[in-house]
Amino acid sequence: MERRKKNIAELTRISRAEYRAINKLPLVVVADNVRSMHNIGSLFRTSDAFRVSEIILCGISGCPPHPEISKTALGAEESVSWKHAENTLNAVTELRNQGWKICVLEQTHGSIPLADFNLTQDSGSDSGVEGNVNNKLVLVVGNEVNGVGQEIVDIADYVLEIPQEGTKHSLNVAASAAIAIFHLYTLLKSIED
Repeated sequence: MERRKKNIAELTRISRAEYRAINKLPLVVVADNVRSMHNIGSLFRTSDAFRVSEIILCGISGCPPHPEISKTALGAEESVSWKHAENTLNAVTELRNQGWKICVLEQTHGSIPLADFNLTQDSGSDSGVEGNVNNKLVLVVGNEVNGVGQEIVDIADYVLEIPQEGTKHSLNVAASAAIAIFHLYTLLKSIED
């Protein structure tokens, strides 16, 4: 097996126009008051890599164009669809009313370890959602200090947690979002294929 690193010509991907035209996964990422522009840029770059359909930047979350977002997004802020919403609860409630299932990435009592989450999960919430979930998912990630607002956790269909075994009690929001987006991508991609 050859393991020669790929050169830039071999890594060439589709154009921005082609990317905007391809089908996206039914996955929306919501940033609940994410304060770091670098984290926002990273969300864009990860969302581009895994065909996220849209990013909703809520509250104090920074929006393009911004040099600090561009520094980490590397142009993905121009390929991934996005919008800003003043209020996270209103934005998430609107998505839920449109049939999207709300997945919050947070550490709570009764959360589901991310690796255990699948698309036939019983929500365990008061939403009445049980069994065979549709494949329209929203991933809500939160503020670097306070996490996802409790009012969003309260209405979530699923609360997902990344188990950790080190000395720190949390991961950077961009790192944890990337892990969760990849997991949801693999689940949604398996349905698509």
